[in-house]
This record gives sequence, C-alpha cells and structure tokens, in this order.
Amino acid sequence: MMAGKTTPKVVVVGSCMTDLISYTPRLPQPGETLHGHKFSVGFGGKGANQCVAATRLGANAAMVAMVGDDSFGQNYLENFKNNNVDTSFVRVTKEAATGVAPIVVDDTGENCIIIVAGANLKLTSSNVEQAEDVIKDASVLVCQGEITPAATLTALRLARSHEVKTLMNAAPADPFLDAAIIEHSDIFCVNEIEAEVLTKLKVKTRKDAEQAAESLLKRGCKSVIITLGGDGAVYSTAEGHTHIAAETVTPVDTTGAGDAFVGALAYYLAYHSHLAMAEMLQRSCQVATASVLAPGTQTSYPTREQLPSHLFS
Repeated sequence: MMAGKTTPKVVVVGSCMTDLISYTPRLPQPGETLHGHKFSVGFGGKGANQCVAATRLGANAAMVAMVGDDSFGQNYLENFKNNNVDTSFVRVTKEAATGVAPIVVDDTGENCIIIVAGANLKLTSSNVEQAEDVIKDASVLVCQGEITPAATLTALRLARSHEVKTLMNAAPADPFLDAAIIEHSDIFCVNEIEAEVLTKLKVKTRKDAEQAAESLLKRGCKSVIITLGGDGAVYSTAEGHTHIAAETVTPVDTTGAGDAFVGALAYYLAYHSHLAMAEMLQRSCQVATASVLAPGTQTSYPTREQLPSHLFS
C-alpha cells in the first residue's frame, strides 16, 4: 500500500492502454486514406479508465495491472500517481510493450478503436493472487475483458471468497467468454453490442435488452446491466427489469463513456451503498453523460467539483 493512504475500497484488475487518437471529419472506409485535423496521445485501457473515473469522484482505488518496460509504461505509472491511484500492484514486464489503442474520432463524436493488448496479456493469475490482501479489504472489485480470462477469473474468485462485491464489465465482447466469469459476477455489465455477441439475440430496443438480460441471468450472475448509449440502461435481476433514462446531449467525444459509467458505479457501490441500485445507475449515467461533453478518454472524466453536489449526497 502507498504510504499514508487508507485501504482502497475500489480495486480494479484490468488493462492499461496508451491511446493514440486521430480526429477526422468522418470514419475512413476500408482501403481509404483520410486527412485528419488533430492528433493526441492519451491514457486509456478499460481497467485504468474505470479506476481513474472512480478516483475523480473521490474513491480510494487501487489498480492491479501490467505495463511494459518502456516510455509508455513509465508515463502510465506517473498518470496513475497524478490521479491518486494506488499502484502497489501495477507490475512492469520486459516481455511485451505497454498496450496501445489507436482511435479514430469523427466530427460527430463517433469512434472506432483498435486494441493491441501487449503487456496486459502478461498479467498472470499469480500476479492477481499477490494482490489478495488489497482485494479482500475492498468493497468492490471491478474486472473487464482486456486481460486474460484466467487472471480475470482468479480476481473474481478471490473477491467472492472474501465476500467482496464483483462488477464485471465484459468488454470487449468475447463470444466464448468463460461461463465461470459470468457465474462469479454480482453485477454483469455490457452494452447492447456486447449483449448481442454473448446472447446471440438482437438488442435494438429496451424489450430486446430485457430478453438478453434474462438470458445472461440464467447463466448465473446475480444482476445484469445493459447500457444503451443515449437511451440510458436496463438493470435486471430475478425480480424484474428497471430502465434508467439518460439525459439527451450532443456529444463531443464518446470515447470511454462506458468506462466512466462503470467507474462511477464502482464509486457509488463502495461509498453510497445505502442508495437504491436505480439511483446509483441514474447518477452513474449523469457522470457518463458529462464525460461525452469533453474530448479524450480520461481527460473527459469529471471530478467531484465539476458535478452537481446532489450526486454525492
């Protein structure tokens, strides 16, 4: 643990990526070369994004991850420190480069992303087990799909063994996702496209989302969240479905909005556990909405001071 810091209540086991972002008038067609009008380098990776989104809201959070022994990796460790993330369990490997994500963002705020996982796939189950002390003392463990399924499952099992709430964001979608990962998820969160990949059901409407959620619940998770972009989210348990509306806005850049939502939810689960789940999700949607109104990924995540005070009462 970092000196002088209290025990992290949110632990994220997941990925770090360096985002290489090109801004273009529109997304290119296959084989087409387009002129972009801006380029930037940013910090991304679903795990790190979610961790930083939570700390921006005031969470005490720790990251369990792997970066490469390169300038991207060193810069990432610095970025974590700047965002008050406990890096005690962020390892450095010489076996692969730090993960990168080339991103194209068009003038409407739409994006497409390529992921080269690199060092993220070198995070082993053994590395995760070494973080057991920090996991067992947490309130929430958050995982995603950008590290190996074995490392993810180890983290979920460890958390379950210590009665720590598990939040699994199964993104990017894997049609062959290990059934045990779903079974060990207290909250299983996907967007509509990921829900389609996992369930083989079309998800175009709220009703579709409810049917997909029911399919996932049958696989053993305790609850399901299917995010629907501008249409909010559907929350499903054995007791039924709840739709959470999102505010309608004109986005500047949607990159990382889903991670802002998951990070915010982790914060609320850890620090506002008295709230009803629908209220937590409503507030998380507001944080995600705020993030699409600014460019970049982590740079777009709002701090507590930039948000209405009622989100923290």
